[in-house]
Amino acid sequence: MQIDNYANISDQELLDKFKRDQDNLWLGILLQRYTLLLLGVCMKYLKDEELAKDAVQQVFLKAITELQKYSVEYPKSWLYTIARNHCLMQLRDKTQLISVSDKLNLRDDSILDFTTFEKEHSLNLLEQSIKELNTAQKTCVTLFYLQKKSYSEIVESTGFSLLQVKSYIQNGKRNLKLLVAQKMSQS
Repeated sequence: MQIDNYANISDQELLDKFKRDQDNLWLGILLQRYTLLLLGVCMKYLKDEELAKDAVQQVFLKAITELQKYSVEYPKSWLYTIARNHCLMQLRDKTQLISVSDKLNLRDDSILDFTTFEKEHSLNLLEQSIKELNTAQKTCVTLFYLQKKSYSEIVESTGFSLLQVKSYIQNGKRNLKLLVAQKMSQS
């Protein structure tokens, strides 16, 4: 497909044709226009070319499904936001934990048992504390941190506004820290 043949068609016209015809050709032309931009955004956050390429593909897949459901006025900024959010979710999902095989190589088994016990205890305290949050905070914190939902997905599933979701997550996180700290000092 030669993108030059469609250079005179605006992004909005391409989206309109895509919605009208349900032909992925139009969406493909639009996405091809912004491939380098998206790759640059993903490289900026992920710092790995292969991960960035995979992320761009995920953004394309999301765009295909979401653009059929929603009306987007500014595709370039919308795609940029989707890419940035996807990368931030990827970074948030990465953990800095030692792999199980590395733990098994530790010489002192008592350290491993203590660490495992400590983690289990902390997780139990966290689980108890989540139950003590108010309903809105508990819902938003659970969706965001445990189910890895994005802000927009939480807004969609709960009916809360974006500002409410951000506030519930921020306040819920702060309250969780206080509750866990209180429980730790009691035990």
